[in-house]
Amino acid sequence: MAARKTNTTAKKTTARKTAKSAKQTPAKKADKKMSQIDAALAILKKARKPMSCKEMVEAMEAKGLWKSPGGKTPDATLYAAILRDMRKGADARFKKAAPGRFTNA
Repeated sequence: MAARKTNTTAKKTTARKTAKSAKQTPAKKADKKMSQIDAALAILKKARKPMSCKEMVEAMEAKGLWKSPGGKTPDATLYAAILRDMRKGADARFKKAAPGRFTNA
């Protein structure tokens, strides 16, 4: 009986390893959608001027970089994400230019 349990355990372990290796296959960059904060950074780099979150969301949707999945306040979500990014200090991708306006760092 001990041999059977060991054999079954070995089969389960092999199945898990196979499943993990399939999950770790990297997705192609072209197939992947851009996140809201990455799209905002791209908009700020092109604009070269401080923008509010509402302006960034409108520009992202107009250029097709990002579209709201149906939320009521995508600008508030972006604002919170930018503030979290700014807490990184020297590694922050955004900086505050004026009250409610941001630029790329």
